Amino acid sequence: MVEATRVLGFIFLTQSKCREMACGAAKAEPMIAQGSMGLDGIMDYRNRITIEAGKRGGKPCIRNMRITVYDILTMLADGMTSEQILADFPELEQDDIHACLSFAADREHKLSPLRVA
Repeated sequence: MVEATRVLGFIFLTQSKCREMACGAAKAEPMIAQGSMGLDGIMDYRNRITIEAGKRGGKPCIRNMRITVYDILTMLADGMTSEQILADFPELEQDDIHACLSFAADREHKLSPLRVA
C-alpha cells in the first residue's frame, strides 16, 4: 500500500511515491465508496471526490474517473440538467452530481471572507 497524506478526505501522494507507482513498485488502493449523508444532512462528498497527482493535473475527480468536479459544475452552469448529464455520462450517478455541488459549497464556505473597502 502506498503511503499517502489524507486532507479533507482526499489522498495526496508524495512525489517519490508517485514515481514508485509509475515504475510499478507500488500501487494505490482506489478510494471509492457510495455517497452518504453526513450528520448535518449534507452529502458527504469525501467518499466520491478523489484527487490523484497524475490524473487531470491533480484536479478533483469523481470516483477515480477522469471526469472532474469542474466539468460537472460547468455543465450545470451552462444550463444542463442532472438528467442530461447522466444521459451523456452513464457511468455517473445522481449522487456524483450532488457530491460535486457539496464539494463546491464546502470550498466556498472555507474561503476567507472578502474585505469590503
